[in-house]
Amino acid sequence: MDKKIIACTGGIGSGKSAVVAAFAALGIPTYDCDSRTKALYRKDKTLAGKIAKLLGREVLAADGTLDTRAMAAKVFGDRSLLLKLEAIVHPAVAQDFKRWAQRCDSDIVMLESAILLEKPFFDNFADCVIAVSVPESVRIERVMRRDGLSRAQVQQRLAAQWTDAQREAKANLVLTTDDAHAMLPQILELIEQLKQNK
Repeated sequence: MDKKIIACTGGIGSGKSAVVAAFAALGIPTYDCDSRTKALYRKDKTLAGKIAKLLGREVLAADGTLDTRAMAAKVFGDRSLLLKLEAIVHPAVAQDFKRWAQRCDSDIVMLESAILLEKPFFDNFADCVIAVSVPESVRIERVMRRDGLSRAQVQQRLAAQWTDAQREAKANLVLTTDDAHAMLPQILELIEQLKQNK
C-alpha cells in the first residue's frame, strides 16, 4: 500500500477514542475496526456464508445478515471455535480496510483496534503503532463514570485485556492521556515525522 498506516490501540478507559478523534480533527482519515466489522456482518454476504458454514445457519437472521448474539453464544467458552471464527473475520476486515484506505484522499490513514497487538494476523500491518496508555486508577475512574459500572466490574474487564505494559512493549509510540501529558503536541510531531519519511 502506498499510504502510511498508523495503528492506534489501547485498553478500556485508556483515552484511545480521544486520540483517534484528534487525528480525525487534523484531517487524518480513521477506520474503526469495531464499527466496520459490524457493518461487514450486515452487508458482506460472502463473509456471512463462511461464518454460517463454520457455526451453523442458526447464526443467520431472517434477512441473511449475521446475528451477533447467536455468534457470541456459539463461541462462548470454546477458544478453538473462536480462533476459527477470527481466522475468517480478521482477513475480511483487513481487506475492507485496504479497500477503504485506497479510496481515501490522504497519504496517511489510521486504523483503530483494541485488539490489534493481541492477534497475530495483524503483525507488521502498520508503519507506526500507537499504544494509548494511562494509569490503571485513571482508567477505572473513567469507565465507572462513563458506563455506570462498579469498581469490581471495571477491574474484571481490565483483567480480560492485555495490560498497558504488554501493549507498550510492542508499540512504536506510547501516548499518555492523563492531565500531566499534552496529547496534541505528540500527535502533531508524529504526523510530521510520517510526512517527512515518505
